[in-house]
Amino acid sequence: MADILPLRIENLSYRVGEQLLLSDITIDFEPGPISVIMGHNGAGKSLLLKLCHGLIAPSSGSVSWNGLSPAKALHAQAMVFQRPVVLRRSVLANVEYPLKLKHISRPDRQTRAMAALEKTGLSDIANRQAPLLSGGEQQKLAIARAWALSPQVLFLDEPTASLDPRSTAEVEGLIRTIHGSGTKIIMTSHQDAQVKRLADEVIFLHEGRIVETGPAQDVLAAPKSAEARAYLAGELPV
Repeated sequence: MADILPLRIENLSYRVGEQLLLSDITIDFEPGPISVIMGHNGAGKSLLLKLCHGLIAPSSGSVSWNGLSPAKALHAQAMVFQRPVVLRRSVLANVEYPLKLKHISRPDRQTRAMAALEKTGLSDIANRQAPLLSGGEQQKLAIARAWALSPQVLFLDEPTASLDPRSTAEVEGLIRTIHGSGTKIIMTSHQDAQVKRLADEVIFLHEGRIVETGPAQDVLAAPKSAEARAYLAGELPV
């Protein structure tokens, strides 16, 4: 499988009607560091992830993967949403389904699906119906389903936003493990403490524009932009 990184975003904008939601976004995502996109609600964090993942097309600008088009890089990336989407079937069948779409043989997809469930601590409930799981279990299932695909890049949109502290800690542990296995993590978060625990680099969005980027410890300790300073001081809405 060809390397799809770096991911290069150039002069990207997105508008709906007359409303400009993202403006002139230019940034490169390199292999390695956990990249966290921060910003207030409505800043454009989730929208930027969807554009990177290829779920929607930009109004202007470009998204390219090591010279490849988003369509050609789609096979090597995955995304987990803030509200996990589960199919009305068993936990195991949920993980197998995207593998089936990739035409992986039934024995191989069962092996890969069970391995992903083992890694996420869900193997004991493999035969349970997915819609009956708790919120934390459903989020771990969504991560297992993405992990089974062995993506080079995993997008995570506020992966612990609605979880209790225990489930949050479990999901953060999975994120570290996936990153440690060589997968590039690009995620959104509005939780300062979580960013401190996970992020290597921070991209700070404000009203659809990147106002600051840099190593996480530098941005969090001494932000250079007025917008990031205000946000971290609690003067902007989360």
